Amino acid sequence: MPVTTSYPGLYIEELPLSSHSISAAPTSIAAFVGYSHPYLTQSFGEAIELFSFSDFERQFGGLFASGIVDTNLGRAVNQFFINGGSDCYVVGIEPKLYDNAGNIVGSFSGPGAVVYTAQIATDAGHGILLTAKVLGDTVPIQAVVTNVRAGPGPAPDNVANSVFDLIITYGNSIETYRGIDLTGLDADALTTVITSRSNLVSASLVGGSAGASLPAAAATLAFTTTLPATFSQTFSGADFDAVLQADTSLDKVEIFNLLVLPGVTDNGVLSTALAFAERKRAFAIVDAPLNSSADGSGGFPAITSVIDTVPQSQNGALYFPWLLSTDPVRGTQEAMPPSGFVAGIFARTDSQRGVWKAPAGIAANVLNTVGPVPQGLMNDQRQGVLNNHSVNALRSFAAEGTVVFGSRTLVGNNPGYPQSKYVPVRRMTLFIEQSLLASLRWAVFEPNDEPLWTALRLTVSNFMLSLFNQQALAGSKPSEAFLVKCDATTTTADNQANGIVNILVAFAPLKPAEFVVIQIAQLAGQTAA
Repeated sequence: MPVTTSYPGLYIEELPLSSHSISAAPTSIAAFVGYSHPYLTQSFGEAIELFSFSDFERQFGGLFASGIVDTNLGRAVNQFFINGGSDCYVVGIEPKLYDNAGNIVGSFSGPGAVVYTAQIATDAGHGILLTAKVLGDTVPIQAVVTNVRAGPGPAPDNVANSVFDLIITYGNSIETYRGIDLTGLDADALTTVITSRSNLVSASLVGGSAGASLPAAAATLAFTTTLPATFSQTFSGADFDAVLQADTSLDKVEIFNLLVLPGVTDNGVLSTALAFAERKRAFAIVDAPLNSSADGSGGFPAITSVIDTVPQSQNGALYFPWLLSTDPVRGTQEAMPPSGFVAGIFARTDSQRGVWKAPAGIAANVLNTVGPVPQGLMNDQRQGVLNNHSVNALRSFAAEGTVVFGSRTLVGNNPGYPQSKYVPVRRMTLFIEQSLLASLRWAVFEPNDEPLWTALRLTVSNFMLSLFNQQALAGSKPSEAFLVKCDATTTTADNQANGIVNILVAFAPLKPAEFVVIQIAQLAGQTAA
């Protein structure tokens, strides 16, 4: 603060710093959007931040298997954390049942909801109705009534066939409830014994009473459901478009870096997603269709014919093919979209090397997979064709396992975007933009003149110098690596009158060594020493 002078002598005045520090923005916060568990999701449409897959299980009900609802979201989030991810937002979309015209003909919640049920029948037309908390089609959920016996104690409690054990199975999940006694059982007791403890079912009484006895033989009950006759699909592009709009929950997340729609290949949705990513300065990881092949064999269309219809954007990259991994629910090897794996590798590479390093190469090994699906296998020559179409391949090599072996954006083969050909170059640009935007807010409403311009130049130059010192920029000296200008040449008198200050920041990005050429020469007539 200014010093008030009153006596002859020396005074000390502390001056504020003219420059500020710039904090590096995060680079690998992912945002996943997809259909989540219809019965167990805590909140549909809300962007929920997660730091582990356990968080996903708590908020979205975990993994499930279904021949009706898209199940890729949970598996992609799981692969993200396995492969190196540590922070993400997930937006769960509520699945609904649509007819061929796109009209809603059913849902999994509310009156008339589609549910999977099984009934344990007792005497006098009564029983226990079990309602599944999971989907039970491709992986059946079953209730086994076993060890049926008489009630304990003397009459009248020792009713024949009134006590039993209940075993609920769903994939690799098994729940066992011992000694369920039907004698005098009421709804509150039933809720306490089964409903409040089970992750798989809820229970209720049929006919107001559980009845007194069961058939003596053990029984295995399959959970069944009835779908609307006009049901066709649960996917609707409008579901995703509604999430990827202004003022939605995800839009209000201040910063995320990677946008992932696992398994979604609808071009209308991808167009909306890429536009949303561009506005949020994020980078979209796009999946190739499962039913595409490397070379058009096996009755699948070649991926080169598919990629031509995918919307082009600097802020996105496409990865092919899908990968085989053991499904935790089914216990079998299943094809899973590559985007979840790749998002984790982006995060791992950023942490170990930096956003300026291409998330590809031998070090970008994919965890928790046995390799590409059969139609995605390729040789070097075939990958050369895909590379020229901006298709980033995932390949398996004998010594290295499965790796990401491509790093081109969706405009990698478009000569109109020479500065955005490679994934790390585009992501480095987005990183610098996000860092400057987040850390230069202090300049708003400051006097727009030379002192501010000097402070901005110094602040931004210090940040760019720190990147140069981390070997994140090309060039042998700072003047070759970056340029920062903020003066009367960038901010004119008209700009000042309109409250505008312009900062010019240019940098020389590191580009990946995509093609390594080895030259070998023989020296004639040389002998060993």
